[in-house]
Amino acid sequence: MTDALPLSYLALLVVLLGGASFFVVRQVLRTRRTELAMAELQNKLLQEKKGQARDYYELGSIMISKKLYVQAIKQLEKALKADDLGDGEPAALVHNALGYGYAAQEQFDLAIRHYKEALKQVPEYVVALNNLALAYERKQLMAQALAAYDQVLSLDPTNKAAGKRAEFLRKLTVVS
Repeated sequence: MTDALPLSYLALLVVLLGGASFFVVRQVLRTRRTELAMAELQNKLLQEKKGQARDYYELGSIMISKKLYVQAIKQLEKALKADDLGDGEPAALVHNALGYGYAAQEQFDLAIRHYKEALKQVPEYVVALNNLALAYERKQLMAQALAAYDQVLSLDPTNKAAGKRAEFLRKLTVVS
């Protein structure tokens, strides 16, 4: 009986260390995969004189996920200038990502401009509309934010984030 307590502590310690090791290894592999993808795209774009919009967009998206907003914006602007971008959904994705990059740097006027451009390309782009509403909210333009959230809810009634923010803004305007 005296050996059971230390043995159970040891077993618990091994289980906890094994679980922690699993999560650490998983995160290392995920980070390595992202870094490799970023390096491959950078090398590809360096070797080509004129890269494809998709490559610039993917590189910019990876940089946004790594919170490298200045570099991401440069890549996304190159995607906009690429000859093969075209109109519609691809352009909307690039404009939305640019808006996100600018919003992350608290440059809300530029973010709003790009979100609106994304919505010109794809009028029912719920993610861009939600991001536009958030940018309006951060700029203290509550009426425009509420209108944008309501538009999100008209397109996607199950959008919980927009529902909560719209409800909050309605309460805020009633109190004011």
